[in-house]
Amino acid sequence: MKDSEKLRILGECTEKIRAHAVEVYPNECCGALFGHDAAREEGAEKPQEVLQIYPLVNRREDSPRNRFSVDPRDVIKAERTAETLGLSVIGWYHSHPDHPARPSEFDRQNAWPWYSYIIVSVRDGVPGEMAAWRLREDREGFVQEELHEE
Repeated sequence: MKDSEKLRILGECTEKIRAHAVEVYPNECCGALFGHDAAREEGAEKPQEVLQIYPLVNRREDSPRNRFSVDPRDVIKAERTAETLGLSVIGWYHSHPDHPARPSEFDRQNAWPWYSYIIVSVRDGVPGEMAAWRLREDREGFVQEELHEE
């Protein structure tokens, strides 16, 4: 596996993602991943690094239990906040209540290939498996990224 298919994340970030998922269970939580996209820098073969998370409100009104939606204004605010911290939005996270930490077809249809996506499974209010994914350039499916907690 190339380093560009690896995602490093601080342990405190995984704890915060899991806590956010439990807090909004049985609905999906969502948020932004702030860090450095070293894997995308020219000539660099380093993994991306998640250094902070930025929780967002799931704006989905019709089915928040199995879908999430963010307002474009929330995305802009996340990007501006990351910039003030000297970081970038390198991806997004969300939970799958009572389902595995694998992308759904809805996730595929609404993802962008240049971001990492962390999904955490929450069963009966207890956080479980956490996995990272990146949409392939052809948008036909996801490649699992190796998630390294530091």
